[in-house]
Parts: sequence; structure tokens; C-alpha cells
Amino acid sequence: MNTTGRPEALTAQTVTITGHGGDEIEAYLARPDGAESFGSVVVIHHMPGYDASTKEITRKFAAHGYAALMPNLFHREAPGASPDDAAAAARAKGGAPDGQLVGDVAGAADYLRALPGANGKVGVIGYCSGGRQSFLAACSLRLDAAVDCYGGAVVRVPEGAPASFKPLVGLSENLSCPLLGLFGADDKFPTPDETAELSKVLDGHGKTHEFYTFDGAGHAFFAVDRPSYRVEAANQGWQHIWTFFGTHLTD
Repeated sequence: MNTTGRPEALTAQTVTITGHGGDEIEAYLARPDGAESFGSVVVIHHMPGYDASTKEITRKFAAHGYAALMPNLFHREAPGASPDDAAAAARAKGGAPDGQLVGDVAGAADYLRALPGANGKVGVIGYCSGGRQSFLAACSLRLDAAVDCYGGAVVRVPEGAPASFKPLVGLSENLSCPLLGLFGADDKFPTPDETAELSKVLDGHGKTHEFYTFDGAGHAFFAVDRPSYRVEAANQGWQHIWTFFGTHLTD
């Protein structure tokens, strides 16, 4: 498993997977070339959708030796549309329903486990709304590791959130795998108080988790194409991700 940050040969392509309810949906697959055995990661995109920046993140995992698959959660609402248009169509309908999300992640995990060379271990990671959905998936499916990058609406749902969002903290007792949380100290969605509350609930259920909150960072500090990007927090966050997945997804 490559953890040096140096790029490895990889193949990336659009594929079709079977999602919730047997629906055929678009997904973006990136996998390392020449690896005899590898762990896998389901990448959950943020609310802006199935876009170039999240595809780049998906390729980043392949460059580090993991097969990674990002399902297009908005494919049903606007197949073939631009990420902005598809996200707007999905948001107008209240966002991706929680049950549908779980079914789509389950389909993505099944696809990854069936790849030649897959070691059977699958993790999930999500950013923004995808962070919330990563936690949801880990409380609903049997997975090996989960990463929540500043996912809001886990403890409390703020005004203006998609209509489908409901608090998830009550599912904490069902968390099926170790959880890594990466948050910004200046974030309002979720706030540090909310992530501290979630950590306390997880402690009460004896669930393995590690949370890191970065000073000087707010929401979306991993987003290299946004003013919210914070280099130090993002670099430290990626190191935590490589260590965490290296522990839980490798042979």
C-alpha cells in the first residue's frame, strides 16, 4: 500500500452500478494498476454533487493504493446533467433520501468487494453532506472503517438544510466500524459543541472513534478550489486518513 504521497499508476473510468431498489446508477471508479491486493473506499460526494473536485479525491485514493468508487447520488434526478444542475434538481426534491443513500452505498460496496484483487475490506468517506451520509452508512451497513469530514446534521439539523435531513445521533449505537471525524474549529455546521456531543454519545456506547478539530479552519477546509481551503488543516487531515485507512483497510 502506497502511503508516501507519490503517485502510482491507476485507471479511472465511469461505470454503472446497482444502487438502491435495483436502480442502475452512474459511478466513478478509480483503482490502482498492478496491485495484487487492495482495500476499497466508497467516496460520498458533497451537496454540490458528482463533480470534478470529488473525482480528483477519488483518484487520490487510487494513487495511494486503494480502489475507490463514487456513486452519483443525483443520477436519478438528472441523468447526464451538469453537477450544478443535478444538485439543484436533487435539492429541490429535498436531497437524497437516507434510505436511498444507504442502498446506493451498499451497492457501491458490493461492486468494490467483487473487483479482482479486492481484499474484502471497504471503508467509506464523505465531505459536507457526504460526511453526514458516511456516518449514516456506517450505522446502517457492515463496513470496516468510516470517515466523516465536517458532516453536519448528525446531532442537530439547522434551518435551511435539505428537507430529507434528520438527526442521526440516535443511530450511534449501531455504528459498525471505527470512525474518524475531521472538523474545523470555526465551523457552524457542525459546531465544535455538536461534535463534542457526538463523541460523548459514542463513548457511552463504547464505539471506537477518533475526532480531530483544526484551529483556524471552518467548513470545507479540504476543498482546494474554494476560499475555505486551509492548507495545514487539509494536509494534517489527509495524514490522519492515510493512517486510519492503513490500519483498518489493509491486509
